[in-house]
Amino acid sequence: MLSKTWVVVDLAFGDAGKGTITDFLVRETGARLVVRFNGGAQAGHTVVTDDGRVHTFSQFGAGTFVPGVRTHLAEPVIVHPSALLVEARHLERVLVHDALDRLTIAESARVITPFHQAANRARELARGNARHGTCGVGVGETVRDAMENPDDAIYARDLNDAGVLLRKLGRARERLRATLEEEFLVLGDDHRELAGFLDWDLPARWVEFIRPVAGCVVPDEWLFERLRESSGDVVFEGAQGVLLDENVGFHPHTTWSDCTPRGALALLRTHGHCGEVRRIGVLRTYLTRHGEGPFPTETPDLGPWLPEPHNDSLGWQGAFRVGYPDFVLTKYAMRVCGGVDALAVTHCDRIELMHRIAVAYENASDEALFVHDGQGRAMDLREGDLARQERLGNALREVRPIWEDAAPGLETRIEQLEAALGVRVAMTSAGPAARDKVWRGR
Repeated sequence: MLSKTWVVVDLAFGDAGKGTITDFLVRETGARLVVRFNGGAQAGHTVVTDDGRVHTFSQFGAGTFVPGVRTHLAEPVIVHPSALLVEARHLERVLVHDALDRLTIAESARVITPFHQAANRARELARGNARHGTCGVGVGETVRDAMENPDDAIYARDLNDAGVLLRKLGRARERLRATLEEEFLVLGDDHRELAGFLDWDLPARWVEFIRPVAGCVVPDEWLFERLRESSGDVVFEGAQGVLLDENVGFHPHTTWSDCTPRGALALLRTHGHCGEVRRIGVLRTYLTRHGEGPFPTETPDLGPWLPEPHNDSLGWQGAFRVGYPDFVLTKYAMRVCGGVDALAVTHCDRIELMHRIAVAYENASDEALFVHDGQGRAMDLREGDLARQERLGNALREVRPIWEDAAPGLETRIEQLEAALGVRVAMTSAGPAARDKVWRGR
């Protein structure tokens, strides 16, 4: 029986440092397996090693720099086979030559095809100024298509049967093309994101290109056997952030994935695990958001003082935005995700710039959307169905933060955070590498 399972989730909009915390946990605990349990190829978890190597992990687990550590892409993960092979080549450049050999993929994982990625990008481009925000790899398009057409959905198991894969791929092209009439009108038949629908040789080329990934596919029960036989720790590495969750995020600026620890806990139950589980919520000392959506404490003037070497405002996601800490959103994230057992706080080397914290909102009077204290200040949010979440997101664009002075110094700031959230900070990070992280109270 394994000694401990760690579940790492982001308590904000992503980019808090799940990858670097996963790498730290793997090194500290001796874990030999990292399980990705949500999201897909839109993840970007940057790890910097003590010897200066850098990689932004997308589908491989963020423990892959450690020799012998395996990655398992569990059933809920949306797999992008061609991007996996590209990422494996990037890892070879930073001296990781066996990443594919250490990868397993659950046979029930859904698969992104070139047509799903193209449809995702075309829809976003056609929205113009009303864009939702996307990473542009086709995760949401794949989930939606599989929900609507389960018999024709492409699963990892299909990668081992070229005939089945080609038939399903052809049907996916025709099915998705039929839903893109408006996009063809807006963008034109010759647009680069739509040209693949008219490239009749693309399916055969793609099937041949991704052939090496087929050898990574294992039965869904593989994880059960691994957990049952293992005597060491395992790290479940989450993707995106709770505030982007498909149900409790602020629609439509969300992802098609459960970003809470519940997905990992459900997998553990499904695969018969009953050992100790530690849920770690990751936070920066300030708040960020990559792309569109509400951000009450956004402060563009902070940008020049908060260099971001591994995130930028180019590409599909859009602007990388920064702002002061927001206890209202953090408490909401903690509550709706079912809580965490401890916090990991990153970017502690920037703490002196954060002289204030949002502790409540004003201009937030709608009692259907906000929970108020005796002074009429909004202290929490009321979640609901997708229509409610969209209303809530729109309301968050109009609120005004009520500020409280941040405590001076790292230790007193940590104590302030612990008192506000009711959970202890177990580790802090003051830099990108594992050596920059420390346990508290050990």
